[in-house]
Amino acid sequence: MTQSRRMSLIEAVTNVAVGYVLAVTTQILVFPRFGLNSSLCENLALGAVFVGISLLRSYALRRLFEQWR
Repeated sequence: MTQSRRMSLIEAVTNVAVGYVLAVTTQILVFPRFGLNSSLCENLALGAVFVGISLLRSYALRRLFEQWR
């Protein structure tokens, strides 16, 4: 059974949302250890940039694998 485009998008968005929370949490904990001090707003903004990239990547890869199936 193939996955619809809608379900591929829902899966990608869910995956990226979880990744966003993990990324921002990791940034808050790890950045200071490397001498990088950023505000919560800066961490959220940086996380948002990576969310956009990750969302596109996840969706494109899912569709590619569905096509190969």
